[in-house]
Amino acid sequence: MLAVTSVASHSQDNRLGTVEVTYSELSGIGAEEGVMRRDPSDIIKVGDLYYVWYSKGKISPGYDATIWYATSPDGHQWTEKGMALAKGEAGTWEGASVFTPNILVAEDRYWLFYTGTSKTFGKGFHPDSKIGIAVSDSADGPWERLATNPALRNSDNPDDFDSHLIDDACLLVRDEKYWFYYKGRQLGKSPAQTQMGVAIADKPEGPYVKYENNPVIPGNHEVMVWPQGSGVAAMIGTTGPKQITRSILYSEDGFRFSKTHKIISVPTAAGAYRPEAFNQSGDGKQIQWGVHIGKRGGFLPFIQRFDLNEVN
Repeated sequence: MLAVTSVASHSQDNRLGTVEVTYSELSGIGAEEGVMRRDPSDIIKVGDLYYVWYSKGKISPGYDATIWYATSPDGHQWTEKGMALAKGEAGTWEGASVFTPNILVAEDRYWLFYTGTSKTFGKGFHPDSKIGIAVSDSADGPWERLATNPALRNSDNPDDFDSHLIDDACLLVRDEKYWFYYKGRQLGKSPAQTQMGVAIADKPEGPYVKYENNPVIPGNHEVMVWPQGSGVAAMIGTTGPKQITRSILYSEDGFRFSKTHKIISVPTAAGAYRPEAFNQSGDGKQIQWGVHIGKRGGFLPFIQRFDLNEVN
């Protein structure tokens, strides 16, 4: 059943046309009394099943969560399979929460990127998030945390855009390298001043080296990128300078982005099915569907589907 309709129309590149965004409810990971599911990963397909990972807990924010996953034969009916990753040991950088997962498929293995915090959520809470990696030979786990974690941490330079925290990994394979897009916040800045950066590695486990001219996008509270032709497209939500919010941006080189679409009623913290994300085909297509955070009165956040449809 359709819940919302929005339209994204081109502003610079006529080849991209116009797309309509529709929203629909999902079974298995949708609205459920007393249960929070949010921050879904991008979606991969393994055999005949789609896989998605997400934060799950009992409070609206993701700061007391563990990472769970679900599978689906059609992207509409999902079966929750269980917990993929528990909190880390008490007192560690990931001891209070693990959340905002994303997935990389490389070298015939599965690499689960996730955010961790050490501080207990409560009054006066300020997240100290970093990003780690767990690896498995199967999309169903078990997952082994890398000894080199955290894979990416906030900068020690207070003038850097990510000196307070980093969060929300999104992975691409380009030029035989692993591109790790993420969001960062500077010390003394508010969540509304979050920006996006990128780090690059030769191997899926890293080490990931931050791009010297970060940030690459001067806004965005959630990170979703995909291969578009030979370049990179990014969906921007409601956070950031007005000229880029609720839009799709494009970059030929993966660093310098410009606006190509406007989106009305943009998805929230979305993850997409991106079949070209890791194959370096150089012929990436615009995303067609994915999942995001749904909201409904009386319920904690849940997972909802969105679809993009060409209208001309």
